[in-house]
Amino acid sequence: MTNEEEKRLHRRRFYPAEQEAEFVESHVVSTSQTQSEAYRLAWRDTDFLLREELRPVRFQLELLKCEMLLEEAKIGSTLVCYGSARIPSPEAADELVAQASEARKPIARRLAANAKYYEEARRLGEIAATCAIVEKGMRQFVVCSGGGPSIMEAANRGAAEAGAETIGLNIVLPHEQAPNRYVTPDLAFQFHYFALRKMHFLLRARAVAVFPGGFGTLDEFMELLTLIQTGKMKPIPIMLFGREFWNKVVNFEALADEGVINHEDLNLFHWVETAEDAWAKVVEFYEL
Repeated sequence: MTNEEEKRLHRRRFYPAEQEAEFVESHVVSTSQTQSEAYRLAWRDTDFLLREELRPVRFQLELLKCEMLLEEAKIGSTLVCYGSARIPSPEAADELVAQASEARKPIARRLAANAKYYEEARRLGEIAATCAIVEKGMRQFVVCSGGGPSIMEAANRGAAEAGAETIGLNIVLPHEQAPNRYVTPDLAFQFHYFALRKMHFLLRARAVAVFPGGFGTLDEFMELLTLIQTGKMKPIPIMLFGREFWNKVVNFEALADEGVINHEDLNLFHWVETAEDAWAKVVEFYEL
């Protein structure tokens, strides 16, 4: 860099953090003081960052990292897919039943019967990716899932096989888990806090597809409905796949009949059975 460039008014006068860290690592003199943990730069001290008192800082970091990287990747909006981590793909359904114990076979058969939703999630990811909408330089309706197996994998798979990038928002769990192989590596994020992960699902969401699932799917779906019902979030298309499944799991009409929700609240989501039906709701809502 020339002296003339250094004199320009717009040039920052403080060194970037990365360069400051290099100063420390290259010039530090090894003494009992400099070897102490207390001497380490706070933001380079992972032991310090993991202290219980630093939870608010970790919250902020987890919020900022995903937000900043998605912005840099030109992700304008997402099509979020919620769903089970247990439903098999159609090609794996028969094997799931065959390998199940006699006691587990009825459950395995139920999971296998819902394998059709794996294919619908894959197809929906493909449709969204094929449309490839770009607005003001930002990519729209980029497929985003929880990054795990089953329905999540299917949505990522459909988009990836269509040649598009896909997002995976994984969560740290006590048991081993990893992003499915269809998530774009630079768009694979890992969260410690469920709350912040759910926030990132919806910050860029312009449509949400909800497939059959368990506690996690119910949690995500109900929070989304609550946010829209209470006016904390503007309405977006919510497509609920599997009327037979969901009517067994949640008696929506009973909630309205009991007066704890309004009958009009049942219009917050749309019943669909196919990827084409779901995408049609998106097209209708946004007049694409």
